[in-house]
Amino acid sequence: MFTALSEQLSAVLKRLTGRGVLSESDVTDALREIRRHLLEADVSFEVTRGFVERVRERAVGVLQVKSVSPGQQVVKLVHDEIAGLLGRSRAGLEFASVGTTVILLVGLQGSGKTTTAAKLARRLKLEQKAPGLVAADLYRPAAAEQLRQLGAQIDVPVFDTVRDAEAARCRTVIVDTAGRLQIDAEMMDELRALKAAVNPREVLLVADGMTGQDAVQIARGFHESVGLTGVILTKLDGDARGGAALSIHGVTGVPIKFVGTGEHVVGAQHAAPLLEPFDPVRMAGRILGQGDVVALVEMATATVDAKAAERLAQKARSKRGMDLQDFLIALKQMQAMGPMKKVLGLLPGVNAKALQAIPADDKRLKHVEAIVLSMTAEERADPTILGGSRKLRIAKGAGRPVQEVNRLLEQFQQMRKLMKRM
Repeated sequence: MFTALSEQLSAVLKRLTGRGVLSESDVTDALREIRRHLLEADVSFEVTRGFVERVRERAVGVLQVKSVSPGQQVVKLVHDEIAGLLGRSRAGLEFASVGTTVILLVGLQGSGKTTTAAKLARRLKLEQKAPGLVAADLYRPAAAEQLRQLGAQIDVPVFDTVRDAEAARCRTVIVDTAGRLQIDAEMMDELRALKAAVNPREVLLVADGMTGQDAVQIARGFHESVGLTGVILTKLDGDARGGAALSIHGVTGVPIKFVGTGEHVVGAQHAAPLLEPFDPVRMAGRILGQGDVVALVEMATATVDAKAAERLAQKARSKRGMDLQDFLIALKQMQAMGPMKKVLGLLPGVNAKALQAIPADDKRLKHVEAIVLSMTAEERADPTILGGSRKLRIAKGAGRPVQEVNRLLEQFQQMRKLMKRM
């Protein structure tokens, strides 16, 4: 979602860090560019103005101290202020100390409420919170049926009322409410009545991250009417400009608690839930192209077989080194972590422009897998025996040109040497 903004801000800050000495005019020019990029990304005017003023004020102090690396200091200031825009610290769900915790999901039609309810239920199930789902959308019969289907998919029960869920001893209950195409008085009256009846611990707005400034106005409207405790931003893997995420907390004071990607509850080949806790500091790092190693480790922990990974590491460091069969296992573990573009985006130093060059559908990985699977066990164990006729057979079997087979073998040998040095 932040691809364009990340590329623009990284370019501005790179120019600052490339200079040994910075003047106030250098910082002013950079901030003018940053202001323009934030407004183009749909960040609200009041939030942008406050952000620029705070950075300018703190940057002047840094320049007066004659810091050894003033450019790096300014980058840190920008990072800290972006984290501040996003809420500064991570805000998790609050659970009742005794009894059932009720979570009310609210939002407009099309924001992804029903799918998000199931994603959240799956996450809570993995956390041993014994979740149950309640279909409270009485206006759209298809919504209740969709929730039942999703509940069956993740093995979480779906009930008609919160009392039914409590009777079934659910520790957490997620209520999927009715939405409208736009905010109106009737919907807000219904939500206030429902809130009074079920006494939720959390009231979370599910907002479409692709709606830009509209998402901010929607959040403000719901917060003033029913009192939100948090926001879940959906569709963050889309092509939105990102202004909603950077504006919602600043305008409403309500924390963003989760972000969702994808339209499915669980990815077709990915074990990780497609709903992740929102961390302002780490998200600020992603926006500035600094990566998010913590998220990468969490993703790997949730999806990669630790024992298999350790066996691969030991073999890679051995005298013989890893072979193509090991390479195929490593490839499958990498695929389990999610789309390559998402995984690489968490690495420090991988800029937005480089990410844009990566195929979004991960076809390259599938081609590599097809090539390796077209080899015999002997060929995977000892790639040095692959002559011209064998490569031609493998290429035909994989449906790929011989040049791709050669390129894969070259890359494998380079990686093998690198792994032995580690």
